[in-house]
Amino acid sequence: FVDTGQHFDETLRYRNELCARFGLTNLVMAEPDRETVAAEDPEKFLFASDPDRCCDIRKVQPLARALDSYDAWITGRKSFQTATRSRVPLFEAEGDRVKVNPLVGWSATDLIDYIRATGLPPHPLVAKGFPSIGCLPCTSRVAPGEDLRAGRWRGRTKSECGIHTEPLSAGQDI
Repeated sequence: FVDTGQHFDETLRYRNELCARFGLTNLVMAEPDRETVAAEDPEKFLFASDPDRCCDIRKVQPLARALDSYDAWITGRKSFQTATRSRVPLFEAEGDRVKVNPLVGWSATDLIDYIRATGLPPHPLVAKGFPSIGCLPCTSRVAPGEDLRAGRWRGRTKSECGIHTEPLSAGQDI
């Protein structure tokens, strides 16, 4: 989340609220390598000229480093989000690591019903028109009736940051 302003502050408050509520104590912050960002994006404008590289140095590489010592990880991808996500299996393999997608079979209604039934607090940016939240310069508000991810990389053919675009080495039949 490339933002140091209000949206970032709201996201941090939300994260802290969830950690306190559920007693989460082993939170790992995946941050970009400062030297790489300084060398490749000193003006902090890489998103405009090369959004794929911007996502790579700010999201993909930091997450890869954070996951390095784990055998599995859990995503929040849902099949209703995009056409490409409609084909996501419950389990995937990324080399020796397993990626678990427990929400792929959920509908938008299932998700809303679960949030209401469990009393989970909504992310504050959702109420402000951001149903899919990414980096500040590449995320815009979604108008009523638009696709939930229409605000991500608006005006570009890009639909994923790169975290979920690597080809699978196995796992389709897990």
